[in-house]
Amino acid sequence: MGVYRLMGALGRVLIAAGVVVLLFVAYQLWGTGLREAQAQSDLTEAFSQAVAAMPAAPAQPVPAPIPPPDGEAVAILRIPEIGVEKAVVEGVGVADLRKGPGHYPGTPMPGQPGNAAIAGHRTTYGAPFFELDRLGMGDEILVRTLQGEFRYVVDRTQVVLPTQVDVIDPTEEARLTLTTCNPRFSAAERLVVSAALAGEPAPSPVPAPAPEPAPDLPEDAPGEAADAPLAEAEGALMGDPSARVPAVLWGLLAAAVWLAISFVARTWRRWPAYLLGVPVFLVVLFVCFEQVARLFPANI
Repeated sequence: MGVYRLMGALGRVLIAAGVVVLLFVAYQLWGTGLREAQAQSDLTEAFSQAVAAMPAAPAQPVPAPIPPPDGEAVAILRIPEIGVEKAVVEGVGVADLRKGPGHYPGTPMPGQPGNAAIAGHRTTYGAPFFELDRLGMGDEILVRTLQGEFRYVVDRTQVVLPTQVDVIDPTEEARLTLTTCNPRFSAAERLVVSAALAGEPAPSPVPAPAPEPAPDLPEDAPGEAADAPLAEAEGALMGDPSARVPAVLWGLLAAAVWLAISFVARTWRRWPAYLLGVPVFLVVLFVCFEQVARLFPANI
């Protein structure tokens, strides 16, 4: 008899675990999209207001604006071939890419000389780059920034390892590089789409005076310092390890809430206990899922 009760309890645990996994998949595929849609609405409105504040017909090319703080809108990205129209935010951290495609800090803004790089989710948070693999030679990518609208033409697509960060290295010509995880639902590789600017680039930012190097730095330190923002941005794409503890704590809280609901259902009334307790459980589980999602690569 004890064995049957043990097997029954184990079966219920496995069923509950399966339901939680299915709920997490649903959250990843659809729940994250709701959050991204709200963020996109706010970003698009903020960017439209910034564009409206610009001169209607400036006599001279618009100078390069100061990059905004991470998470704020810097451009509108349109890819007609795959039906993408998204506001682009500054930054490629977990919090940034939850709002939409993110511009790599340390790379030029789209439209400027050099290699402007943008990362985006492939399967979650609106999945802006879900069909990026459909782009081929000659397809166009349109980007609107505060300096104007720019047209890029795709001339190269490739799949690389996550460690091959040279795809966002500086270039002499004006280019746009889009990166996302590959294959879908995996972060094993990176899909990279590269496009060349068709037309004249916008003015670049005026370089700040170089600071005096410290006397005790090695000769190659300036070069390493220049690469630091790109290395930091690439590291941000790999997920947020600080979410481990919150994810565990919220998971334990969700389990405690469910056990409390089950106890009340057995000792009081079954349906009222579930009717009152399940909404609380789902809220706690949603927060737990958000913490777990932070552990995944930011553009999966």
